[in-house]
Amino acid sequence: MSAHFEMTVAVLPSDIDEQKHVNNTVYLRWIQDVATAHWRAVATPDAQKTIGWVVLRHEIDYKNPAALEDKIILRTWVRKAARLTFERFTEIRRNSDGQLLSKARTLWCPINAHTGRPTRVPAEVRAQFST
Repeated sequence: MSAHFEMTVAVLPSDIDEQKHVNNTVYLRWIQDVATAHWRAVATPDAQKTIGWVVLRHEIDYKNPAALEDKIILRTWVRKAARLTFERFTEIRRNSDGQLLSKARTLWCPINAHTGRPTRVPAEVRAQFST
């Protein structure tokens, strides 16, 4: 079973919008980046070759802004891994004070990496990720 997965990123000048904080689209990119990193860290090479992922739904709650030069902790986990969907959660926190900046729930659908069509995830892969 996979525990929570974390990675740290830095806020870059290109992440900042007209309101002088991190743009909402950057949070979405971070959510996808940490999910991909988690998959690559835990899934077997064979699973990575045969299974791809597409998003069915993102739900994002923005709590507090991030600013230039902040270090950000991205934390993700899969709560429920079914044969055709993975329910993934992500928390985004500022490293310096641990303040919650955003939280998200994303529903991912596994696809056959060669055909692009939905595919069932084997039980052993689901067990590696589901909490």
